Amino acid sequence: MSWFWLVLAGICEVGWPLGLKLASNPAFKIWGPVLALVSMTLSGIFLWLSLKGIPIGTAYAVWTSMGAVGTFLVGVYFFNDPQSLLRWLGVALIVAGVVVLKLSS
Repeated sequence: MSWFWLVLAGICEVGWPLGLKLASNPAFKIWGPVLALVSMTLSGIFLWLSLKGIPIGTAYAVWTSMGAVGTFLVGVYFFNDPQSLLRWLGVALIVAGVVVLKLSS
């Protein structure tokens, strides 16, 4: 169950930068920050729940990497953020690092 909470925390971790990005659009001036605050709160709660069964170092690395990779993908696919081979390689290295952490625990 701890990994379930951690995955939920990682998904919510993407919501707060998305909310901040949306807040720059006048149509989302209120709802963007609301999304960011709700996402931050849920992400923290779910991370806390996951820590009952996962070592803190592993949980934090997975949580932050899910946020980083998820936010990168949202930026690329929904906001036309720049893409390059090196940016994709960087994301692949983040994922590889998490896989190595998981395999070593």
